[in-house]
Amino acid sequence: MSNSDLPLDLFDLASETLGGTVLWANDDFFAEKENLLRAAAPVWKEDVYTDRGKWMDGWESRRRRTPGHDSCIIRLGVPGTIAHIVVDTAFFRGNFPESCSIEGCAMSPEASVEELLACEDWVELLEKSVLQGHNQERFPIESRLRFTHLRLHIYPDGGVARLRVYGNPVPDPQRARGTIDLASVLQGGATLAQSDMFFGHAQNLLKPERGKNMGDGWETKRRRGPGHDWVLLRLADEGQIDRVEVDTHHFKGNYPDRFSLELYDQEPDDPATPNPLTTVIEHRKLQAHTAHLVDLAADDNGTTHVVLRIYPDGGVSRLRLWGQLTDLGQSELALRYLNALHDHEARAMFLSCCGSGRWADGMVDELPFASFADVRTIADQLWAQVDDDDRLEAFRAHPRIGATAGGSRWSSGEQAAAATTSDDAREALAQLNDAYFDKHGFIFIICATGKTAGDVQAALEQRVGNTTEVEIFNAAAEQALITQLRLTKWLQGN
Repeated sequence: MSNSDLPLDLFDLASETLGGTVLWANDDFFAEKENLLRAAAPVWKEDVYTDRGKWMDGWESRRRRTPGHDSCIIRLGVPGTIAHIVVDTAFFRGNFPESCSIEGCAMSPEASVEELLACEDWVELLEKSVLQGHNQERFPIESRLRFTHLRLHIYPDGGVARLRVYGNPVPDPQRARGTIDLASVLQGGATLAQSDMFFGHAQNLLKPERGKNMGDGWETKRRRGPGHDWVLLRLADEGQIDRVEVDTHHFKGNYPDRFSLELYDQEPDDPATPNPLTTVIEHRKLQAHTAHLVDLAADDNGTTHVVLRIYPDGGVSRLRLWGQLTDLGQSELALRYLNALHDHEARAMFLSCCGSGRWADGMVDELPFASFADVRTIADQLWAQVDDDDRLEAFRAHPRIGATAGGSRWSSGEQAAAATTSDDAREALAQLNDAYFDKHGFIFIICATGKTAGDVQAALEQRVGNTTEVEIFNAAAEQALITQLRLTKWLQGN
């Protein structure tokens, strides 16, 4: 199965060209595990043998003489959600596995084989399914989750030529701050449509590394009539483009004569027809085997889609669109990431915003969220439903006002003003904290963001004399404010 058989916006997340790697296999006696992710289609070499047997272009284990089955672990080149998996047994006719199954997990990209083998959070993506020899088996996958690693099981043994994992990249919003390539597959950019890609797939434009050869780019057939070629791209999310890079690397006798670029704030109805109202670069000359850089004037408008036009035809290796996500784009990217988190990952994030386990579990149960507004609304609704034990649990997750350690990753920034005051003021604050705790049995909770040390001390002096019932109510209201601020910070990539 070729890429052209699947939607344009699906990438092979496991491809070696994106950094996909087979980290481990329990057995690859006849053919190396690394072959599984080769970008090239598998080949057959008649009468070619190694010192272990017939040369095969794939991963092949020895004949199993004991109970059990064989497996391997793959680190995806780009983490993302998975829509289709293709298990290709090309040229494995009498030595293919009887069946296979696939699991996925979300771990650090640097996770060791030992950590992956010990991981207890593997999720079944494909139940045990029958395979055929010398065949491409396509399996649809239904999961909202983001995966970083896969584990392929083959039963009981045998050979698989290639594994293709088609899906949508889901980048970490923490890595999308500042200037980035808004079109890159690593950030979630995608190709949606094109006029032609006879010699080279349009997806190649968005790969992270510079093109390896002329086949590693977007190349159209020779045009014998009027017109021009074009490709429609969707950016990672709404952004502002500062610099455009059109790279004709390796295209020497077949590069386009000129290019144009159009920017849109939504997907255009007819990308085949040039739109002068959205054109920011018009009929710029190109050269062979050259990276062309064009700076764009500052523009307050956000861009979500781009049409690259080449005149009349030819090949382009890469398109880079350097810029920054807008606040809306950053939030939308973070929302997609949140909605793709595994339950244990989402729970940890929610607990960093509010330390109530019951509240965090309720937020996890609500996944996926339709919008950022829904996240905020549901957060308040669930907080209103917790009891005093849940509130006290959340209060215990905070450091004392003025403390320099403890709490969530946002605590130090929230308490910056209180922590930088004078020694005398900190001592007075500490004494008030002690008095508050001795009376109420929990620490003083206040949304300190934007408040001075004097503001905090005045509020503490005012509230220390209240009844505990009133203070649980007051602290719960402050916790609601803190939770909302932290959710907003997280969705903005902070």
